[in-house]
Amino acid sequence: MKAIRLHAFGPAENLVYEEVPEPVPPAGAVLVEVEAAGVHLVDTMIRAGATGGSPIPVPELPTVPGREVAGRVSAAGPDVDPSWIGKRVVVHLGMVPGGYAERAVAKVESLYELPGHVDAAQAVAAIGTGRTTAGILQQARLTMEDVVLVTSAAGGIGSYLIQAARNVGAIAVGLAGGPEKAELVRSLGAQYAIDYRDPDWAQTLKDALDGQEITVLLDGVGGTNGQQAFDLLGTGGRAFLFGWSGGGPIEFTHQDLMTRNLTVGWSLGAKMASRLRELESTALEETFEGRWQAVTTAFPLSDAATAHKSLETRATTGKVVLIP
Repeated sequence: MKAIRLHAFGPAENLVYEEVPEPVPPAGAVLVEVEAAGVHLVDTMIRAGATGGSPIPVPELPTVPGREVAGRVSAAGPDVDPSWIGKRVVVHLGMVPGGYAERAVAKVESLYELPGHVDAAQAVAAIGTGRTTAGILQQARLTMEDVVLVTSAAGGIGSYLIQAARNVGAIAVGLAGGPEKAELVRSLGAQYAIDYRDPDWAQTLKDALDGQEITVLLDGVGGTNGQQAFDLLGTGGRAFLFGWSGGGPIEFTHQDLMTRNLTVGWSLGAKMASRLRELESTALEETFEGRWQAVTTAFPLSDAATAHKSLETRATTGKVVLIP
């Protein structure tokens, strides 16, 4: 079968599309004919030889990257109920890679059956990016009284967060890079979509809000834009942080917390890791019921190197997926 294999850590060009041995499902596992595989920012870090603080270990080489797949079960290992064969499923492979391939092995206890109306790309987005979003939202506890500012709102997590804020009746504010991405954010339900490439975006947003204060910041960007967003939080505001793809974490002091009565929380880590199955179920239910619609950017499996480069340079929107 064809797969993407990494033989040496380094740039995206090290991802090689080649023939690899056909996997055989062991006891307790199935073989999935992959319809879509998810690409995560952590995948790009691992490809380069680091994990960016992620608990996912650096794999032994050569390796087939990828941990999120959706497709149809074509074979079952020993002791697996054969009724799984033929069913469409989605699965997060956990710490074991192998998703960037035409076929992947998955543990049967990790499978979710897919309804016919949900395509593979939507399912892959939900099982990984969606479950992280669900964990952030459990901590943020948005209400219709909130004014919610989402950085990188055209990204995978950000686009889900905008929809979630919309669904509870909050005022959703999204930052995105460029007019096309800002328009996408507006189409997801944001009342305000601001282009952060404008050096005066913070003042533009303050003028648009006309005295309303930001009550919740959901930030995975950090850097200059994340810092400016944090500074816009009103008195009594809550900030939930889940990354710093923009260059570095937001900086704040005890004085900030005391004088502005702010609450700041880190949304990832052990608290989320102990509830992954619950969070996956939540994200999939939101998807199955149509309350969340993932934004996706698809590439052929053979073009995984371009997918990585596009993700790293923020040339994509939503969840990046590979299609065999």
